[in-house]
Amino acid sequence: MRHAVRVPRGSLAAGTASVLAAVIATLFLLLLPAPASATPTPTPSAGAAGGTGETLQGRLVNEGEPLEGVTVTVTTADGDEVGEAESDEEGAFVVPLPEAGDYTITLDEDTLPEGVAIREGRSAEVTLPVAVGQQRNVLFPLGEGTRNVQGRLDRLPTLAVEGLQFGLIVALAAVGLSLIYGTTGLTNFAHGELITLGALLAYWIYGNGRLPFLLAGLLAVVAAGVLGGAQDRLLWRPLRKRGTGLIAMLVVTIGLALFLRYFFLYLFGGSSQPFRAYESQSPIGLGPVDITPRALTSMLIAVVVLLAVAYALLRTRIGKATRAVADNPALASSSGIDVERVIQVVWISGAALAGLAGILLGLAQQVSFQLGFQILLLVFAAVTLGGLGTAFGALVGSLVVGIFTQVSTLFIPSELKNAGALAILILILLVRPQGILGRAERVG
Repeated sequence: MRHAVRVPRGSLAAGTASVLAAVIATLFLLLLPAPASATPTPTPSAGAAGGTGETLQGRLVNEGEPLEGVTVTVTTADGDEVGEAESDEEGAFVVPLPEAGDYTITLDEDTLPEGVAIREGRSAEVTLPVAVGQQRNVLFPLGEGTRNVQGRLDRLPTLAVEGLQFGLIVALAAVGLSLIYGTTGLTNFAHGELITLGALLAYWIYGNGRLPFLLAGLLAVVAAGVLGGAQDRLLWRPLRKRGTGLIAMLVVTIGLALFLRYFFLYLFGGSSQPFRAYESQSPIGLGPVDITPRALTSMLIAVVVLLAVAYALLRTRIGKATRAVADNPALASSSGIDVERVIQVVWISGAALAGLAGILLGLAQQVSFQLGFQILLLVFAAVTLGGLGTAFGALVGSLVVGIFTQVSTLFIPSELKNAGALAILILILLVRPQGILGRAERVG
């Protein structure tokens, strides 16, 4: 005999509050990062960059070690020299540009340390287009020519930890996306913009409000959750009530994603901006791994929040109701569960998790109007790899994608690391089509 599961409104509100409280409480860990090092990455002034802020910048690293004193020169398409810079003790360099256009940046190989050279088959000269206001990053693949197996093994622990950090960030976004898909069947291509929203809100509150990063991050996560709930109430719930098909709603998510992405571009601009106080930090040595306080704190936050989400799904009434709706919405409704209210809670929680993922990703990289779009494909890959509609599968899939993405750079160029993650997705699905933790279903 099947017992009805009734979830009173008070219990739902309390469950939502407890999940959000867990997310907010863990943000207090953001106090852990050490202050920025005494030698931050140089940032050109508006006047130096011609008032537009265009730059070519990058960081020179070999085997995890920054290279100081390496010279790079920038010229126009006509061969006129624009500027020159030397990498600082963190390996960073910045060359201000007079305006947008095509520029050639050349690394002076004579200034590289002994035993270090441009990787075989790559060039020390790169030509790139730079858009208005863009601070474009430049990558020079460095190495020692033919790299031996021992050198690769030396880098393995650091790359594995970097992959774990990235996988945990992806997991925050993927769990929210998986819960939304599981309860509504909606494939949300606008989920990447929820990731971007969290990062932009934190950046704006932190910079313009002159608030501590702790408080800015807290407000950004709460705001992202509220806006996610409003999105469901104003857009997706009316479409569900009208009986709009899932394919049509998928197309709506694509249109919404495009609108929000270019709306963010209009407000934020096309340049990438770091969280200044956390931009440059000295790494901490933990055995064979060097990790910055920023990265370590991000990992701790992600782990605590994911554990809180797992507890909520397994032990709370709202979590059990969410799993019931994901399994069979009609049966859950007939059992007394308020399906629409559960979906509302899922949207709030999923958007808050995506916003937190955006903040941590902005800390690890830089904040830009397409921050979430750049990792959206990997988030979908993680959800698919773990098993559609299962939050725990999304977590496992995210860790696989994150770790493989970073570790694969031992054998392939870093520019192709995302393609490597998608290749492992294809291979695993060939063996297990339902995903790692997905359930096999009969078709036909």
